[in-house]
Amino acid sequence: MNAELDSLQGRARIHAALGDPARLEIVDALALGDASPGEIAHDLGMPTNLVAHHVKVLTRAGLVVRGRSEGDRRRTYLRLRPEALAVLTPAPLAGVGRVVFVCTRNSARSQLAAALWSDRTHTAAASAGTKPAGRVHPRAVAVAHRHGLTIDPTGTAHVSDVVRDEDLVIAVCDSAHEELTGSSRPRLHWSVPDPVRVDTDDAFEAAFADLAARVDRVAPVITPALNSGDRHD
Repeated sequence: MNAELDSLQGRARIHAALGDPARLEIVDALALGDASPGEIAHDLGMPTNLVAHHVKVLTRAGLVVRGRSEGDRRRTYLRLRPEALAVLTPAPLAGVGRVVFVCTRNSARSQLAAALWSDRTHTAAASAGTKPAGRVHPRAVAVAHRHGLTIDPTGTAHVSDVVRDEDLVIAVCDSAHEELTGSSRPRLHWSVPDPVRVDTDDAFEAAFADLAARVDRVAPVITPALNSGDRHD
């Protein structure tokens, strides 16, 4: 990856270039195949001078490159650089040996998050609570089972017994995020409403869906160590 393109300033230039609807339309067109500026103007119904301006901006931002036709050498084709779009995602968090999800009681959200993470990423995950309950909430066990996941009903634990220095701690409740300090302080915070407060199947399904979407969004940004370590769900 080009270092300048991958820098914060480079990413900002790409965002700025894509902020114009006409330029975004050109990028969408080039995502499907290469085209000459004249073809872009014809297909999108834009004046050629306007296309030339937008292509100049896109080229400076590193999104588009020009190449000579191997047939008619007078013709230029535009090609999208997919790697430029890839840098718009947050920079990876490297060197994460294990992910630990934390909530207050370790009876629902953190358990579901750890089960989801392990299932979706095939890497180690753990969960813990600041004031752990004696057992996992039955509705949490049930919603996990409905989605093909397994949770140990007796597998609750305290943060101090689970979190290690190299862990990436993710708080999945507001109270844990606000209470934890020191080495156990969460690096990330997911403000997921507590389904136990409502205590219905719908509330647990909503929490599961929220956590699943967050896992799918965040997992590609995190690059765990090859040694996944022990799991403490």
